[in-house]
Amino acid sequence: MLENLRSTLRFQPITLDPTERRLERAANIDDLRAIAKKRLPGGVFDYIDGGADDEVTLGTNTDRFGRWEFRPRVLRDVEHIDTSTTLLGREIAMPLVMAPTGFSRIATSGGELDTSRAAARAGIPYSLSSMGTRSVEEVAAVCDGPKWFQVYVWRDRGIVKDVVQRAQAAGYEAITVTVDLQTLGRRERDVRRGFTLPPKLGLGTIIDGLIHPGWTLDFIRSEPILFANLTGSDQGDGTDAVALADYIRDQLDPTLDWDDVEWFRDIWNGPIVVKGIQTVEDAKIAADLGLDAIAISNHGGRQLDHAPASVELIAPIRDAIGDASQLICDGGIRRGTHIAKAMALGADACMAGRAYLYGLGAGGEVGVDKALGFLRDELVRAMTLLGVKSIDELTPDLLRDLQMGSGLT
Repeated sequence: MLENLRSTLRFQPITLDPTERRLERAANIDDLRAIAKKRLPGGVFDYIDGGADDEVTLGTNTDRFGRWEFRPRVLRDVEHIDTSTTLLGREIAMPLVMAPTGFSRIATSGGELDTSRAAARAGIPYSLSSMGTRSVEEVAAVCDGPKWFQVYVWRDRGIVKDVVQRAQAAGYEAITVTVDLQTLGRRERDVRRGFTLPPKLGLGTIIDGLIHPGWTLDFIRSEPILFANLTGSDQGDGTDAVALADYIRDQLDPTLDWDDVEWFRDIWNGPIVVKGIQTVEDAKIAADLGLDAIAISNHGGRQLDHAPASVELIAPIRDAIGDASQLICDGGIRRGTHIAKAMALGADACMAGRAYLYGLGAGGEVGVDKALGFLRDELVRAMTLLGVKSIDELTPDLLRDLQMGSGLT
């Protein structure tokens, strides 16, 4: 009996590091979301997690991946799985781009420095937001992987030109022009909380801070959070707390149109990605203009509610434009299986934002590593069980459209 007890009783080693201890039972992105929700103040979590209006598009972005069922092939040699692919002429370790996300330092003080270092380790591109809280130069100093710069177009085009040229000088390889922010979507979670950037101190936030002491100490000890790429400009750098809707209305240029593509070519020497395409018609215009890549995106469900789920546009846009531009599916990525389905439908890569922000909120840089690791491991497992060894082998015949009741061949 003693021998039986000795063979079955095994005590798990004690994890001393509090971050590792917090993350060790997470099995997927949703688990990281749950940990981030516990660790972050409510207003901060809702800013990261929330969407526009009734949050219908926020939900359908992920849910519509369920429209397609896999058709696995068996008895194929899958000993060696290669997740690498080529995007904008650069080989990357897997078909994933870390989407630009503004004000990342509200999750943890490392912010964009943490996320860009994790991207470099994972061998995938990192996109720095114009509304980032670390400058193009600060990120370039710590990230030796591929870097993109996301552009919002301010009314003062001189500021846009300056920051784009700074990105070029710092070694960024592509710009992503976001085109779906003519006005800010109504993010009602933020409205209810009176959320501003940076967060304002008040009775509610003080109480929330006491409930989340780890985040609060990190926030208090770090330097002020600013729009780092706008410091000293007339556009407002976040020194004074602002409601994001007011900032967008006052500072961004609502006259932006397709003619401005040529202006970007004049100030930028490299690939241009247009982000925010939500119809076949606009994708055809972008392809006809020779844009290097099209990011099918509804801003993560944060702009126009009831906009189409990004995944459902991949196949029709690919059919319409052929190989004229590369396609990136941005929105709803929570699983490696989602990446596999997007590639099989005709995408060249995916973008994910919340997936890694949940990791950042849950455990800082280590949490981002964890999130990217989940997505890569799930992609490898999906490819293995589908019977494919390379990204190029993810083709439409591996999917069955449950709405149509047949395969896509």
